[in-house]
Amino acid sequence: MILVVFLRATSVYHHYMMSKLSRNPIPFDQPATYQISVQGQIDPSMSDLLGGMTISPATMEAGPTVTTLSGELGDQASLAGVLNTLYELHLTVLLVKRLDE
Repeated sequence: MILVVFLRATSVYHHYMMSKLSRNPIPFDQPATYQISVQGQIDPSMSDLLGGMTISPATMEAGPTVTTLSGELGDQASLAGVLNTLYELHLTVLLVKRLDE
């Protein structure tokens, strides 16, 4: 009985989200410009490992160094690759923002 209720609620949620998103769909398989902020410092020479994004370090007044990556990525798979690289570098992701819609 619990499984049936769960499946019904999941189905209703997916139907609601798909109808809401289908009004203004954002394609996930096309290029987009992103801004990603991480805690820590990244050497600008690592740009090739991070999808060719521009690396801009900035130090906060009373806090840790925050590095901002910005640039166009080919699709969301490329975005996932950049995020995975940041994870492997043990950097805390603070912000991921899609700049164009």
